[in-house]
This record gives sequence, C-alpha cells and structure tokens, in this order.
Amino acid sequence: MTGLKKHLKIVLFGSVITLICFLGLYWLISQNKVFLSPLSPEKIKVDYNPYSFPNLKTRPYYPSEIAFEKILKHEEKFTSYLFSFSVDGRRITGMANVPKGEGPWPVALLIRGWVDEEIYQTGLGTEKMADFLAQNGFLTLAPDLIGFGGSDQAFPDMLQTRFFQPITIITLLDSLGNLPQADPEKVVLWGHSNGGQIALSVLEITEKNIPTSLWAPVSAPFPESILHYTDELEDQGQLIKKTLAEFEKEYSVSQYSIDSFYGQIQAPLIVHQGIQDESIPLKWTENLIKSLNDLNKEVVYYKYAGENHNFHYGSAPLARERDLAFFKKWLKP
Repeated sequence: MTGLKKHLKIVLFGSVITLICFLGLYWLISQNKVFLSPLSPEKIKVDYNPYSFPNLKTRPYYPSEIAFEKILKHEEKFTSYLFSFSVDGRRITGMANVPKGEGPWPVALLIRGWVDEEIYQTGLGTEKMADFLAQNGFLTLAPDLIGFGGSDQAFPDMLQTRFFQPITIITLLDSLGNLPQADPEKVVLWGHSNGGQIALSVLEITEKNIPTSLWAPVSAPFPESILHYTDELEDQGQLIKKTLAEFEKEYSVSQYSIDSFYGQIQAPLIVHQGIQDESIPLKWTENLIKSLNDLNKEVVYYKYAGENHNFHYGSAPLARERDLAFFKKWLKP
C-alpha cells in the first residue's frame, strides 16, 4: 500500500504541474504575448505590406474605449491618470491630464521620442509639455507606446514594432469620440524626436488638418533615420543592418518613408530645433523645412542657439509658449 500511495502522489503531482503549464500557456496566448520555442531555427517571417503608407491609408481603424484606471497625481488645475486603450487587440497605456472644471476640453496628443525601456516610466519625455498644456485648458493624452509602461510587449520584429506606432496614434485619434471629457473637433499633436517622425506619418496617412508641433523631429528618410544611430549600439548595429538588408530585398523603402508623402500633409506645422542638437543633425530639419516650403505647406520654423536635443538649456519655456499661441490660432473657434 505504501508503494501505491507513493505512486499516486507522483501521478497527482505530475498532473498538477501539467495543468499549471497549460494554464500558463493559455494566459500568454490570451494576453497577446508571444511564445516562441528557443529551438526554432528562424524567427517568424513578417509581412510588411500592411504597413506601407498607401496600405495604412486604406486599412480600417477600430475606435477603442479609453479607460482612466487610476490617479497618478493631483495638481491645482488638473488631475493626471493612467489611461489605457486597445489597438488591434493590444493594450496600450499612457498618462492623461484632465483639467478641472467643465469640459469638453480641446485635446493634445503627445508622442515622445526614444527612451531606454530600462529607465522608462509613464509620462517620461512628455510630462512637462503635458502639464503646461493641461494648465492652459487642454486634455492631454501621452501614450506609452507598445512595449513600454503597462502596454503589451512589443513585437519580436523591430521593424514591425516601429511600423505599428502610427496605427497606435491614429486609433487613439479615432477613439476620442468615446471620451466625454474630450472635444474631438479640437485636437492638436505634439511630437519630440522620433515622436516627430510618428506625428508626420500620422498627418500623411490621415491627411487630417491637425495643428502639429515638432520638437527636433527625426525627419531623415527611412532607413537612414535608423541607420544614423547604429554606431551607438553594442553590436554597432549589425543586427539592424541585417534586418534592413533583408527588408530592402522585398520592399520598396520609399513606401515606408515620410519624405515620400510630404505632399499629403494638410495640417499647419510649427517646428523647433536646437542648433547644438547632438542627436538630430541640423541639416535634417533644414531639409524638412525646405521640402515643406517647396510644397507651399503652412510651417513656422524656430531655431535656438546653444540648445540641445532635449531643450535643457533654457529654450523650453519659450517653445511651449509659442506652441500654445500656435495651437490657439489654428483650433476651430
């Protein structure tokens, strides 16, 4: 009997472990997590066709509920919340500032630049501008983007993650009608660094008349906009270069590059650039401004002597005031 009991305990223990593993795998799948066998000889091949600008223009976008999940801070004129919404079945989180008083409020969507995920926390890269706009009567929404904050994890493929960002912002724009505190007829965009590249992509894809501010935008053609930074990586960008080489064998890079579609921008722009920017070559922004002017686009351009990429040397307050005046000028009365 002792041997039989021992055998039954082993069988029962094994069954419990199997059940736990099964439930764990089910949870990963249900949460849109990626499960790849470490024995897989190759990564999953991605079809990038849906992410070309022409295809992003014609694809459907599905508005989402925007949920305020918890309070992050109280200020005199506004309250900050952690918010979440859904993009193609994936959860995206971010920081929302809601002014106190009667709404609905004009809305500012803020798109941050690159941040190391190891130090990132919700609001990093957008909080100062968001607070300034909220103090001046704007409801602000600054998404963490996929793979950051409380959002679902990024795609295994770096290019797919990059191409997903405009979809995120367009979905959020289309979801504003589900937020009672927001006035979806009065919307502005603000983007810094790579967030500027995303904002330009959104304007080209949607052709919407959304007043937009760009701070030191990444505006080089794709894939130069990626390759420029590869020397800073531990492998000197070997993985990225290999990925891009494979991409260029099958796809036309012009269909994925913002410089091919400047003519589709229908929005007024204000651009700020520090002359001593260590991350964005001045010639990139100068070329952007020239291209927009050649196309007779509405653009205001400010350069700041002695200013760096993150506007740490005193120009930020002036740039914010210029943005506020610009937004008020172009929003519908």
